Amino acid sequence: MPVRVADVASPSQFPGVTTGNNLPSPCSLLSVGQEFSGTQNVSSLQKDEAWRVNVRILGCDLDHGYLCGTMEALNVPMADTPVVTFWEGEIVDTKNNTFFTGKWGATAEDDIKHWTKFPSFAPLLSQVEIDGGKSLDLSNYPYIFMRWKEQYFVNVGCDCGLTIAGFYYVCFSCSDGSVNGFYYDPNSSPFQKLELKPTNNGRSGFSFSTYELQ
Repeated sequence: MPVRVADVASPSQFPGVTTGNNLPSPCSLLSVGQEFSGTQNVSSLQKDEAWRVNVRILGCDLDHGYLCGTMEALNVPMADTPVVTFWEGEIVDTKNNTFFTGKWGATAEDDIKHWTKFPSFAPLLSQVEIDGGKSLDLSNYPYIFMRWKEQYFVNVGCDCGLTIAGFYYVCFSCSDGSVNGFYYDPNSSPFQKLELKPTNNGRSGFSFSTYELQ
């Protein structure tokens, strides 16, 4: 939720990467109720600023490559209270979703520019450039790649001075639950970095298909 402004190794040589279309393995740190805390850097040429951010997972369906949750920004300068948004995510599993976004104004070139910001993506690059990664098997890969798209503001109006027009490219580490992301929106500062760590008070709850946020 930013302020609006104007030779790689082949996949088969990297542990956990093969060809095929198997779903990512279940990860206990990517589960309903899990919470994360960290920062989003919203620096631009005019300022250097980082917001404190909390994320909570409300639903996760690996079979369909879907998850959703809330994101809370705590120290937004133009807001009197923390700003909460509801987001929905696509898990890149090469079955339901590939590395090519195909919407939200992102081109294949935009996708490559953002995915290559993650060092863990390097072994996948050559295959992704060919077919978006459709032939990759990421079931045992130690990282899960996702896109998070904020859908609406929960506790403030859309005139709060923030935009949710873009989306996040996200890389999740299965080993420690850390989250790194980059926000994409042509009308916002580029490559705003999201850095989150799992907290100890999550991982409780259940998945459901209808959400009511107040």
